[in-house]
Amino acid sequence: MPSFDDLTLCLAIDRLTQADSTHYAIWVLESPFPGGYAHHDRLWDSQMAQIWESWQQFFSLRGLPQVPHVPSAYVPQFHLDDLLDRVAPAAEAGGYTGRLMQGLGVSLWEWLFDGPIRQTLERSLGMAIGQNRPLKLRLEVRPPELISLPWEIMQPQPGCPALSLGPQVLFSRTASTVEPLPEAELDISLRILLVLGQDDPGITAGDTEQVLQLPQEAEALKQLLELSASRLSYQGASPVVCQVQTLLEPDAKTLLKALETGYFNVFFYAGHGVPAPDGGMLFLRQGGNLTGTELAQGLAHNGIRLAVFNTCWGAQPDLQQQEVIPRSSLAEVLLHHGVPAVLAMRDSIADEEALSFIQVLARGLAERQPVAQAVALARQHLLTAYRFNHPAWTLPVLYQHPQFEGHLLREAALAVTQLPGQDLRMTQSVVLRCLATPTRLWRLYDGYLRVGRLPDNDLVILEPWVSGQHAEIFCRTQFENGTQETHYYLRDRSRYGSYYFDNHGWHHVHRAEVPLALGTAIRFGSPEGELMEFTLEGSPKSSPPC
Repeated sequence: MPSFDDLTLCLAIDRLTQADSTHYAIWVLESPFPGGYAHHDRLWDSQMAQIWESWQQFFSLRGLPQVPHVPSAYVPQFHLDDLLDRVAPAAEAGGYTGRLMQGLGVSLWEWLFDGPIRQTLERSLGMAIGQNRPLKLRLEVRPPELISLPWEIMQPQPGCPALSLGPQVLFSRTASTVEPLPEAELDISLRILLVLGQDDPGITAGDTEQVLQLPQEAEALKQLLELSASRLSYQGASPVVCQVQTLLEPDAKTLLKALETGYFNVFFYAGHGVPAPDGGMLFLRQGGNLTGTELAQGLAHNGIRLAVFNTCWGAQPDLQQQEVIPRSSLAEVLLHHGVPAVLAMRDSIADEEALSFIQVLARGLAERQPVAQAVALARQHLLTAYRFNHPAWTLPVLYQHPQFEGHLLREAALAVTQLPGQDLRMTQSVVLRCLATPTRLWRLYDGYLRVGRLPDNDLVILEPWVSGQHAEIFCRTQFENGTQETHYYLRDRSRYGSYYFDNHGWHHVHRAEVPLALGTAIRFGSPEGELMEFTLEGSPKSSPPC
């Protein structure tokens, strides 16, 4: 598996003894330096219990159990306002809810990073800063009663950003009892299977409004994901091809059949879901449900590297008689089955919040950011859009497999377009070649080639009739009935247009896109422009068209 030059600090929390629910052990599972493998014992006292209970009353939409219960005679009592005055002064913006958010965030940080654990964190951060690299901080929470806590809001002191907001720290949760990851090459494009399930189990399949709205929602989400990647081409970034295939209210058989093709690397689900003992329950369609355990098989064994769930409580374990069921959340179950990365919501999230988060997340992935970095930037966006004292930014929870390096896509220099359905190492690259000088050629990196007069294009043509951002050549893969086919296109964005030659002669295309076959001759901006050929690298030179 590819290895990236990152520093990793992995911590675990577990009960000190099974008989005592208030004493915990914290230790270092992985450290960036040999002396960092520390161990520390912590008591969950009445201060932590009260501030967590108060936080739930203001921010949690689902009744959660006390985590854990501390008898009043066991530790001295105190006033919550006194604690908030200490960790979040009243002068801080956001009123009481802002103080409460900061209060729990600072308290969780101080509880986790205490004694030798804090020393390991500080030295790890110092190494990361000195080497100008991010620190990957992964937290394994083993006691089921502590999983519901919003560890993502931890901050060292008021006014400092939460650790999950990056960029110096890339925070995620993890687990150790997981299926091993198979060897896998990094991808050159995002291939997303977008599944829209039943939005509300109370709406029947025959409801006209539901039938009309679901395709519109699917198309809107598809465009949102694709445009988040394609917009990079206008900002000097090396763009990534993002292909989205949608399934609307599929039955379980149809969904699993699509996954079994092995074509997709990102799975995205939007719809209704609830906590349940077997990894939650997803409502695909009227009368058709799917448990997390059933879905895990299709995701883990068919190339899915990242699973994203825009559904309520995907990161929340189930309860039985107010007791948390271990390893019952959807995110945990998928990780235990070997899915490299899972992003789910800790509580209920509004549609506009989720869409705003998804847009920034998709853009980050298209920029080849590590998954944790893309999540941090999207979380930052939620905080900015909905304010610090709003719970939206605290809801996304990222789990990453301990063997997962955090990257989905290859570096730009390694992402060369390959022929559809074939191995990169055994095929020729698709190129645009100058017919007058065949040694001059331009490869389609990430399935994309930008042509124009400005220097940030992949192919720069300094001719007066060529516009600054003149045209693009790109590939698009369509997935239908279990098969995939990739097609190439020429998209003109110029003032004067482009010209291509087929069996019927030269054709003019202006501010439109046309299919592009291998062997097609192209001129940009003028019939007198430099003659190019869209072909395979190493193929014989074609005769210039008449």
